[in-house]
Amino acid sequence: MLKNNLTIGVTGAAGFIGCHLCEKLIRLGFKVIGIDNLSKGSKKNINDLLKNDKFSFNKVDVLDYNKIQKILSPAHVIVHLAAGKIPRYGNRLEILLTNTKGTENILEIAKKTRAKVVFASTSDVYGKNTILPFREDSDLVIGSSEVARWAYAVSKIFDEHLCFAYYEEYQVPFVILRLFGVFGPRQHRSWWGGPQSLFIDLILQKKEVEMHGDGKQTRTFTFIDDAVSAIIKSIKSQKANGQVINIGTKFEISILQFAKLIAKMLNKKLKVKKVPYNSFTGKRYEDVIKRVPDITKAKRILNWSPKTTLQSGLEQTIQWYINNPI
Repeated sequence: MLKNNLTIGVTGAAGFIGCHLCEKLIRLGFKVIGIDNLSKGSKKNINDLLKNDKFSFNKVDVLDYNKIQKILSPAHVIVHLAAGKIPRYGNRLEILLTNTKGTENILEIAKKTRAKVVFASTSDVYGKNTILPFREDSDLVIGSSEVARWAYAVSKIFDEHLCFAYYEEYQVPFVILRLFGVFGPRQHRSWWGGPQSLFIDLILQKKEVEMHGDGKQTRTFTFIDDAVSAIIKSIKSQKANGQVINIGTKFEISILQFAKLIAKMLNKKLKVKKVPYNSFTGKRYEDVIKRVPDITKAKRILNWSPKTTLQSGLEQTIQWYINNPI
């Protein structure tokens, strides 16, 4: 188990998960080196951290190997969160390059410094697999290359293989966490942050909620505190090295019911406009119908299970939105 006086590098430190993780690491006594290009992350997320002498921050892109190599070289563990997400509105090339080359850069640094890498993967890698719940050894069923939305999943699968390859060739220790629907305060207020990000703001403003598809697609949502807890357990655990681990909950809810729950909690009327996928992508788009993780491995290896209910997590998230209007 790692001692708390070690240094942890965090890519995407000013992003949603990154800022919460950095705060928790500092509270636990770790030194933290954060990097972020601030394309989606915000300096506001780390304002308080910047006052702490155990935290340092550099605005730099994970693709700039020479710069990040110097910055992250003191880190004993690197948590790699920086990534592009599903290309709903284009940017397939940017996402592929950022996710693949960025991860390669982090692994190259770890190879030289002997740092451990905790890599944030995604539930999206399970793709169109219909056998639920998803186990870590389940098939990854990806759609056609003609459909841009799969670029994100493919890039993350490639990154997972890179982690294994660097472990096999250079003995770089790693843990891969497949995160399922992380949500909470300070999430990016767009589709980039997930459906709840837009839903809460739109319902608060009594505006129409645009729902992609028919709204019957289901998801499971993991509160940020639980996700951060899993990452920290992965940082500390030697048993987790070389493992792929699902991090999520088993509570499944449709996107439409999710919006209705938010409206009910806000005591607002829900106005929904169902939007065909091709109306905003301009091309073919395929969605995942169901996503439910098997978290047996997380319980066994990390002694981790989610502590926050969807209701409780939404209450905390909604309160933050109310306190921080757009």
